[in-house]
Amino acid sequence: MTHFIHDFAAKLRTPAVAPSLERYVSWRRAVRAARATGQPAPPAPELAPVSINLDLTLACNYRCTHCIDWEILNTGPKLEDETLRDSLRVMSNRGLKSVILIGGGEPTLYPGFTEFVRFAKQELGIQIAVVSNGSRGDHLLEIAPFLEQGDWIRLSLDSGSNELFREMHQPNRADVDLDEICSWIPKIRSANPAPRLGFSFVIIWRGASRDQEQLLENIHEIVPAAVRAREAGFHYISYKPVLERLDDGAEVMAPTHTAEDTTEVVRRIRGEIAKAREVAGTKLEIYESTNLQSLEDGTWRNYTRQPRTCHMQALRQVLTPTGVFNCPAHRGVEKALIAPKNGYADAELAQETGRGLARILDEFDASTECEQVTCLYHDVNWWIEDLVSDDQAVIPVDGPQGDTFL
Repeated sequence: MTHFIHDFAAKLRTPAVAPSLERYVSWRRAVRAARATGQPAPPAPELAPVSINLDLTLACNYRCTHCIDWEILNTGPKLEDETLRDSLRVMSNRGLKSVILIGGGEPTLYPGFTEFVRFAKQELGIQIAVVSNGSRGDHLLEIAPFLEQGDWIRLSLDSGSNELFREMHQPNRADVDLDEICSWIPKIRSANPAPRLGFSFVIIWRGASRDQEQLLENIHEIVPAAVRAREAGFHYISYKPVLERLDDGAEVMAPTHTAEDTTEVVRRIRGEIAKAREVAGTKLEIYESTNLQSLEDGTWRNYTRQPRTCHMQALRQVLTPTGVFNCPAHRGVEKALIAPKNGYADAELAQETGRGLARILDEFDASTECEQVTCLYHDVNWWIEDLVSDDQAVIPVDGPQGDTFL
């Protein structure tokens, strides 16, 4: 069963978000109708994504062996703070509801990290999530007072022991380990109990690689990680499978790249997660990502069959120091570029970004570009495709209020 955090169709049906979906669907219906009669396609409406992944910085103080963004870390491009704030103001006025500070580098290394979170919360009133490596707990503690119910912080830890943690993540400070990182969790909860705190665990099996380099297996630490997460006071631990980057830049799940039979790997993962549920008790929630669930039940190849048009690229985008991209699975890839990094900095630039979105909706054929991607947005993309194809279809507004992260 899909957990609500990955039930994107339900999120799009909430009263706060449904108007953006309705505007998008109306536009795409009009585009198809115009082309059917040989008329010019109408331009994109003044629409911003509902939710963005925001890579505040490419700087990182780890050298994680399994990092999907290895090649761009600590390179030159940067986001200018005032341009970034202008961009969020424009997007907020056009329907932006949530921002996930994630990817590229470590967000707490961004100069003015705390002030930026305060701005997003107090001036714009948007939902904020932070995905951090946890090495700068003092900065996470600083932003805690600004966060509200529905906001969250998730730490990428991927291990249960200090030894494996350090071997996998290679932090640049000798005193950084799981003990030190987890010691900040009670402090953050004490400062503000509203935001949810998550422990992220990317499952790696023998045979998985990055640039032909074999990665460290961590299946045996699924249970110790759950124990540590429970004892530290995290609200949940999330498990998801490791991704590998193809030559064309796409991030994919490759369970056939194992040193043993895939069925046996899945059996081991399922067994360890079952044990993790036992030790979690009532104090810790266990989340399994959609692609992990599909790996376990053998349906993962179904999620690689995408419609030609990826509709979610209009509703969820990635803003990075190198540009605006259509998907987290294609961040930094030229063919997925919608606009330069200042694409939403003012109304004129946003209009040009709308033209870039219209272009990429036509040119980016997800059925081929994403044919190896086990896509989290597979179901919602097909649902939106049906809405666009049926002029009589009505979008129900029945989703629960709260979570707008896509």
